[in-house]
Amino acid sequence: MSTRIVIVTGAFGILGAAVAARFEEQGDRVARIDYAPVPADATDCATGLAIGGVDLADEAQASGAFERICAELGTPSVLVNVAGGFIWETLADGGAKTWERMFRMNALTATTMCKAALPALSQQAGAAIVNIGAGAAGKADAGMGAYAASKAAVARLTESLAAELAGADVTVNAVLPTVLDTPTNRADMPDADFSQWVMPGDVAQVIAFLASNAARCVSGASIPVSRGTSGF
Repeated sequence: MSTRIVIVTGAFGILGAAVAARFEEQGDRVARIDYAPVPADATDCATGLAIGGVDLADEAQASGAFERICAELGTPSVLVNVAGGFIWETLADGGAKTWERMFRMNALTATTMCKAALPALSQQAGAAIVNIGAGAAGKADAGMGAYAASKAAVARLTESLAAELAGADVTVNAVLPTVLDTPTNRADMPDADFSQWVMPGDVAQVIAFLASNAARCVSGASIPVSRGTSGF
């Protein structure tokens, strides 16, 4: 596969960093975007770009970041929407503000970036969009209503956009991880069986596959990623 330009949102987090690294290992040039500032150890280089401080739920900021990528790297052919967040909160202890925040962080970030990238991706051969949903979106447990609803919206965005692009050379898919094995999750759930959790690198491999030529026949799918491999 020839070198491609890949956008990874939420790229300064654990999963986003793993996804960006996986594409770079393949020889792709990666544009990293995040709401967080650019980390001190992440510097722009000849093969990529790092952009921090971008509110991807804002259409103007998302479009501005996309235009910068096109100007400095060239036209992207892959968009991976990792940006998002999680809040556990019962309705009794929270309310509409939490639901709005989850929707902005998880659904609007993907929507605005897809819209910003769509005209360019539609002109690229073998283009792909991969969104990050969640295994928890299928059935919300206590305290998970806002998060699950926002991730369910990501699944519906994936399905709808795949149908809209049925006649174009652009695939649109989502991955649905269960609990990721991250330092934050280990600290929050110290008594859990970490071997059952999904490794960020494993999710990155599934994403790379969905963006590859081998997966050109797959579009509109939400792929569960639920098997821990650290115990093997």
